[in-house]
Amino acid sequence: MELRHIKYFLKLAEELSFVRAAEKLFISQPPLSRQIKELETEIGAQLFERNNKRVILTEAGKFYEKEMLEVLKNIERINIKTRKISENQSGEFRIAYVSSTFSGDISALIQYLSQQFPYVNFRLYEVPTVKQIKALEEFKIDLGIVRAPLYSPKIETQLWFKDNFSLVFNKNLYPIQFEQEIETLSETTFVFFNKEYSPQYYDNLLEICAHFGFAPKVVHESNNISSIIQLVKNGLGVSIVPTTILKSHNYPEIGYIEIQSVKLFTDILLATPKGHQSEIAKTAIEFLKKK
Repeated sequence: MELRHIKYFLKLAEELSFVRAAEKLFISQPPLSRQIKELETEIGAQLFERNNKRVILTEAGKFYEKEMLEVLKNIERINIKTRKISENQSGEFRIAYVSSTFSGDISALIQYLSQQFPYVNFRLYEVPTVKQIKALEEFKIDLGIVRAPLYSPKIETQLWFKDNFSLVFNKNLYPIQFEQEIETLSETTFVFFNKEYSPQYYDNLLEICAHFGFAPKVVHESNNISSIIQLVKNGLGVSIVPTTILKSHNYPEIGYIEIQSVKLFTDILLATPKGHQSEIAKTAIEFLKKK
């Protein structure tokens, strides 16, 4: 059986006329009749009742039409998906994230995509938001996971989720139990991102500390969230970080208090080059938004 047999059968099932079906298929009637007969012989079933006056589908023909329509839909879906994968000429799909967004969900995403697209190499990069914006605009990465704000007419974004903030500290050195106790940290060393590296985060830190009546003494700085958590874990200060970070940095020495009195959130965005969202990017975004 060849694909043309299926197409000829479906056209005849639609027209219920050898003459009209042959015209639509741009062939003469005898080859069409021969192809249908070959198909019926191969599958061992009569698909049409025909005489000089009419052509109708048998019950077997009605079932075969329904099933073959689904088969052709699947073939078209597979062809489209294959073509879109092929459009990624480098054979790579590049995903960037900022360190403060990394979690088990991103690891699960890479595993899922590798299963769905086994012939594509997936590359994962830790890249700050400012550099991600430039890379997305220049098509150097295919999917960015960033924290808002992101302003660029060349980039499309979707909200993944909203994150609030938590105080994180070494429980052995800072026996803090309640949010109100944050106001006692005015003389405490803070560990945080460099202001130039992450100005939005830095402003968030200042706003939260101002709510509790002081300006933070930022002594130790790092541009990597894991390093910040390690410094806090080792007792070199406290920090205020997005709450979801703590899911992937769960240490027995670390305590945290979610800050609820300050209605301050940070949006995690899924970003793609505008007008160039691939099938893989759509699959990745759908996967993450279900998490």
